Amino acid sequence: MPDSLKGILTTHAGSLPRPRSLISLLTHRYSGDAIEEVALAQAIEDASRTALAKQLEVGLDIVNNGEMGRESFFTYLQHRMTGFSGTGTRPIMADLRRYPGSLERRRQAMGSDERVDLLKAPKATGEVHYKNPTPIEQECQQLKQLLDETGGGFNGAFMSSPSPGIIAAGMQNEYYENLELYVTALGEALRTEYTTIAAAGFILQIDAPDLALERHTLFQDKPLSEFLTFVRMVAAAINKALTGIPREQVRLHVCWGNYEGPHDYDVPLEDIWPEISQINTGAFLLSMANPRHAHEYRLFEDPAFLSDRVLIPGVIETTTNYVEHPQVVADRIERIAKAVGDPSRIIAGTDCGFETAAGSKMVVEEIVWAKLRSLSEGAAIASKRLGYLV
Repeated sequence: MPDSLKGILTTHAGSLPRPRSLISLLTHRYSGDAIEEVALAQAIEDASRTALAKQLEVGLDIVNNGEMGRESFFTYLQHRMTGFSGTGTRPIMADLRRYPGSLERRRQAMGSDERVDLLKAPKATGEVHYKNPTPIEQECQQLKQLLDETGGGFNGAFMSSPSPGIIAAGMQNEYYENLELYVTALGEALRTEYTTIAAAGFILQIDAPDLALERHTLFQDKPLSEFLTFVRMVAAAINKALTGIPREQVRLHVCWGNYEGPHDYDVPLEDIWPEISQINTGAFLLSMANPRHAHEYRLFEDPAFLSDRVLIPGVIETTTNYVEHPQVVADRIERIAKAVGDPSRIIAGTDCGFETAAGSKMVVEEIVWAKLRSLSEGAAIASKRLGYLV
C-alpha cells in the first residue's frame, strides 16, 4: 500500500456514479442489444476522466476510473471470458425474504430506469477461459493516460477485479460437474486480469463480497460449516491466481451486500476471519460504517487479528443519502486506529461502491461527492487528533 505523506490516506471501494447516457449504452449491451462501440468507447473515456477529476477535487488520495467501462463489478467479464450465455436467477437475500416490505422498498428505490439487474446475470454454459488480455490492458493504459493528464495530486491508483467466488455465485454454473471445479476454472481465468493490473503498476483490488454475502444468499439454507468450506475454496483459488504478485500490491474488499436492508442474517466478521485472513493480500477493505458492522472494529484490538496487514475500514456508508459530518468520520477513524494501535496501518474508505451495477444506485450523484468530501475532511481531522501528520 502507498506510504502516507499527509496523515491518514483516503480511498473508496471502486464504483462511482455513471452518467445516464453511459448507463443506457451499458444496459443495452448487457441485454444483448447491438450498440455503437465507438460511441461506447468515447462515453467510457469521458466518464472516466470526469470521475477521476471529481475524486481529486474532493481530496481522495488513492483513486481509480470509477469502473465506468463495466456494466457491473463482475458481469462485465462475460465480454472478456468464454463460456457465458443465457440468463440465471440469483437467490434473494435471506433478510429481504424475512422482511418482504424491505424487498419492495428496495425495488421502489431502484426505480424503473434502465439498470443492470444482477439477480438475472448470465450463466456458465461452457468452458470458462479468458479470451485475451487486450481489454484489461486497454483499460489500464487508459487509466494511466488519464492520471498523467491530471499532473498529480493523488497518492496511488487502484483497479478492481472480482473474486472467482462472486462470479460463481452470481453467474450460475450449468457446465462444470461441481462448484469447486467452476471456482477453480474462474480463478485460473482471472489470473490474466490480476497479473495485468499488477504489471501495470496499479494496486489490485479483489472484490469479494461472496466471502460474506453468500452466507445469506447462496448458502442461506445450509450450515455455517458448508459456507466456510466455500470460503476456503475461494481463498485457495485467489491465492493461486495471485502467484507472483507482491502481497503489498493487493487489497481485498469483503462486504455483506451493498443494499439497504435489515442485514440481520449477516455472518459475523469473527466467523469468517480465520478463512479470509489466509488470502495473500496486504490490505483488507471492510464495511464498518453501516449499523450492522460498525462494532466489529473491536476485533482488531487483538494485535494477532490484523497481524502486519493494512486495514481499510469503511467509514462512509454507501446505501443512504445522509452526508456524514466530517467530525463523525473522524470519530470512526480515530476509534478504529486506536483499536489497531497504529494509525499508519489505516486507510479510510467506504463500505462499498456507489453504483456496483450500471443504473443501480441508492445514493444520488451529488450526494456521493459530498460524502467523499466528508471522508477527506474527516481523515484530516483524525490525523491531527491522533498526532499522525508527517
